[in-house]
Amino acid sequence: MTHTAHVDTYARDRLPPAAQWPDLVFDLPELQYPPRLNAAAELLDRQVECGHADRPALWQLVDGVPTCATYAQLQYRVNQIARVLVEDLGLVPGERVLLRGPNNPMMAACWLAVVKAGLIAVATMPLLRARDLAPIIARARPRIALCDVALWQDLATCTNPNGEFYCDSLERICYFNDGEFGSLDMMLREKPGDFRAVDTAADDIALIAFTSGTTGVPKGTMHFHRDVVAMCDCFPQSILKVRPDEIFCGTPPLAFTFGLGGMLAFPLRYGASTVLTEKATPDSLLATIAAFRATTCFTAPTFYRQMAALAKKHDIGSLRKCVSAGEALPDATRQLFKKATGIELIDGIGATEMIHIFISHTPETVRRGATGYAIPGYQARVVDDAGNPCPPGVIGRLAVKGPTGCRYMDDPRQADYVKNGWNLTGDAYLMDADGYFFYQARTDDMIVTAGYNVAGPEVEACLLAHPDVAECGVVGAPDAERGQIVKAYVVLKPGRKGDAAMVRALQDYVKAGIAPYKYPRAIEFMAALPRTETGKLQRFRLRQAAAGD
Repeated sequence: MTHTAHVDTYARDRLPPAAQWPDLVFDLPELQYPPRLNAAAELLDRQVECGHADRPALWQLVDGVPTCATYAQLQYRVNQIARVLVEDLGLVPGERVLLRGPNNPMMAACWLAVVKAGLIAVATMPLLRARDLAPIIARARPRIALCDVALWQDLATCTNPNGEFYCDSLERICYFNDGEFGSLDMMLREKPGDFRAVDTAADDIALIAFTSGTTGVPKGTMHFHRDVVAMCDCFPQSILKVRPDEIFCGTPPLAFTFGLGGMLAFPLRYGASTVLTEKATPDSLLATIAAFRATTCFTAPTFYRQMAALAKKHDIGSLRKCVSAGEALPDATRQLFKKATGIELIDGIGATEMIHIFISHTPETVRRGATGYAIPGYQARVVDDAGNPCPPGVIGRLAVKGPTGCRYMDDPRQADYVKNGWNLTGDAYLMDADGYFFYQARTDDMIVTAGYNVAGPEVEACLLAHPDVAECGVVGAPDAERGQIVKAYVVLKPGRKGDAAMVRALQDYVKAGIAPYKYPRAIEFMAALPRTETGKLQRFRLRQAAAGD
């Protein structure tokens, strides 16, 4: 590690021991980074220097009218915020700043300003409540929070000394998108628009991203300035082939690394622009694509499935590329969306621990049922429990390495995620002879029933192809005779009746579609499935429910 610019070394001191780090691979020319690097300067200042000052950077609707901020305007606001952080709030490089806000231009500017000032961004999902925020604050220990005034209540709860969720490290909350005295907006009024980026080391920590909680216990993952730039120089360069005239849009929050990349870092890195929307439904996302003539969309499989049914209502002729990630993409959803729009979804698997996508494919290289192949810059293989490579066609654990990797913040689970230099993502995959990876399940989602291994997502994919099924989740339920049985939690489409006849119809459908022993012996109908804010199905909650049953 090179000489740090961090004065406050709290986070750096909580990196895992070097022996527990994954092997890092920088085998592409574009990944040869200098020892001094500031990610915000690379994403923003470099574009201005290259002549893109007057090009659009961020789009939003203002009173129903599409409005943009140019690269120069965004840079000016970022520099003002950085000055407030340093000059008025007294923060020094290495301190953590909690960020809380929906996807809007001020949230984006705050993230860039924090990183440009050599501070560490700790962004939080908008739907998190005080109960969820408290452990994040306790772990990261920020003194200052920048918060959209619309989300004031839960964060303010964490500053109440007499409250259940009090966090003693948090000294001040500066609200933005707020004209009140003392707000960040007021503090910016007299600030000049120039600020020299802090001369951070490429391996100084730029952000702490907390996992989305699909396993129930979020973990803090620490990423360097170099990691932010590397994620921009891998997936979007080799798979998306981004051009400056492209307009990005989508749903993942900036606090989710999938959203940080797709909604902000990727378009800025290539001089393109992005539409930031605070809330979206499948219908409003399609309307956004039409209104802004967006070319590239990032969202989860659930949204694409619902968008397929609504696509004909909107003019989305500008749309060229759609990226699906966050959870496995069922083939039924891929085909449904392609039939409705003519667009081949780009599937991808990433991880908060790896910062972004490492296995994917271009629309021209899709292989039905496969997530894709290891993108340039990354290596991937399937290994057994001892870490030995599995032959083609054999299910095992997905292992990955590349220019980014897992570094948990002071967490013993680091030793479980990184073994022999490889990042073990917790996914069960098989790889074919051509190097394509086929998702089977999360390793804790494999169901063992009467000696048979059943992958829950395979059963889900079959059920999703049934015309009456809107959503479903499949887990193992304890059973005295079989050890486990396959249980499906199903959300039916409007107007369908969840009765015994529907149970039999769905069971027969699965028996006819895949190996009969994989059919769900129990089916429970639900109004909605438990999901994280990023759209991931919380199977651990379904497993808890099944265990309770």
